[in-house]
Amino acid sequence: MSNDMGALEGIRVLEFSQIVAAPIAGVNLSDMGADVIKVEPVEGESTRRAGGIVPLESKGFQSLNRGKRSLPLNLRDDRAKQIVYSLIPDIDVVTINYRLGVAERLGIDYETLKQYNPKLIYWENTGFGATGPGATRAGTDLVAGAYTGLIASEGHVDEVGAPERGIELAIADFISGYAASMGICAALFHRERTGEGQLIRTSLLRSALHSLGGFVMREPMTDSVLRDPMIEEVTELRKSGAPYSEVARIRKERRFLGGGFRLFYNGYRTSDGAIMLGCLTKASRDGVRRVLELDDEHSDDPDYDAADPVNKQSAFEWRDVIREKMLQKTESEWMAIFDAEGVPASTVHLPEEMSDDPQVVADGIMWDIEHSITGPQRVVGPIVEMFGSPTAVRSASPALGEDTEEILTTLGYDSETIQKFRDEKVTY
Repeated sequence: MSNDMGALEGIRVLEFSQIVAAPIAGVNLSDMGADVIKVEPVEGESTRRAGGIVPLESKGFQSLNRGKRSLPLNLRDDRAKQIVYSLIPDIDVVTINYRLGVAERLGIDYETLKQYNPKLIYWENTGFGATGPGATRAGTDLVAGAYTGLIASEGHVDEVGAPERGIELAIADFISGYAASMGICAALFHRERTGEGQLIRTSLLRSALHSLGGFVMREPMTDSVLRDPMIEEVTELRKSGAPYSEVARIRKERRFLGGGFRLFYNGYRTSDGAIMLGCLTKASRDGVRRVLELDDEHSDDPDYDAADPVNKQSAFEWRDVIREKMLQKTESEWMAIFDAEGVPASTVHLPEEMSDDPQVVADGIMWDIEHSITGPQRVVGPIVEMFGSPTAVRSASPALGEDTEEILTTLGYDSETIQKFRDEKVTY
């Protein structure tokens, strides 16, 4: 039986956040019904100004902070810390993604805050984890991507051969935020059963490696054929002073040992655009073979050896055949054919086009809301639908300090004191 309450209705979250990881965790918790109070600097989180047209109201900030309340605090001021300590007894979850050691210096670390609420659930996300020689290093999504091989796995280089990110998505940040949502919900369930709070940790390092699990893991039989020869070749290249572009090229060529598979899991130009094929099963690959008349392509045969030089060369030749055939029709013509055949495929859209996409609209993914400063918005809604305890976009992102007075009043501060705090930059 459905009701209008989210699964986390009544749960209060205090979010010390910046950039992506903790903000996206807060959005997810808000979508499930939690009351999320975002603590940010008195001048506003830096993301408010990143690419913004309206002062302090960039689209990036708004999309990552909808459904929250804003409480700007100068955490270096003892009066601001006292506000935090006064809030904590009624807070269920604290989230933070400051650099390792910053929370301790500011007096908002787990050991400090749990003194005010022993049942507190506290999640922290760092760049490189909490232990080890690199734990205190500064880490951002791009840095974690470089360190873990995520950038190299994309294989993109710029016009002078330097590494280049192939996708704008902050993958490690987003994975950390979603992992946090999962961990926090599990911790709330654990607390419901035991009465115990706990510390939860994620890191960009761990999240990026999690996304690359199949490449990072070691397995002697496969590694002896694929990984180890590539690493030996890369090691020799580096010793000789070869540029990064050569290292990227070698890895890309070695990956084409799976060339038969990648013929059907790849992008191709059409006469007027491009289409991506995403065939992960033999049945769907057979669909492409029928459509493109690739009767003699046998990479799904039981005895096919991707490492055989003959098969490697054959894969390159078949790729050229497919490229030529795909240029003979338009995007829409190919999509009609592939859809009729049940082949997983898509034209390549721009993200800026998707808010009006018929499928997106029909599935109710976009939500219409009103922002207190910038007005009407259409935002991407919750990542998960729940029908017994519905997820929902609770509100637009808060303007800087929009909720300061409401929050501080509930703590017993009067209007005169709140104004003094504003004048003295304790809050905004």
